[in-house]
Amino acid sequence: MKLRGFILHIPFLWVEGMALFPLILVRRRKCTPTLINHERIHLRQQLEMLIIPFYIWYVLEYLILLLYFRNHHLAYRFISFEREAFTNERRPDYLRKRPFWAFLRYIF
Repeated sequence: MKLRGFILHIPFLWVEGMALFPLILVRRRKCTPTLINHERIHLRQQLEMLIIPFYIWYVLEYLILLLYFRNHHLAYRFISFEREAFTNERRPDYLRKRPFWAFLRYIF
């Protein structure tokens, strides 16, 4: 594991990237700007929700969606935090213009 800024390389990570405030954990040493932007969106979400409530909301929303879809991938993709991040991950300027609690727009 190597700390490079706030990006921590963890080769055995089970996903490509993960935001755990204040770190971004990545599986590969070289990751795309899109992945980093996606995870930075999550860091902003975590910060504006005062961190712990973010994780509680994330897990509860995932569990509700899992019951609804009965499919892990669909449940994950429809979490409001993920919908915001996936929709805007290719916009490098997104975080500069992002309104407070923007993820609320992505709740169905």
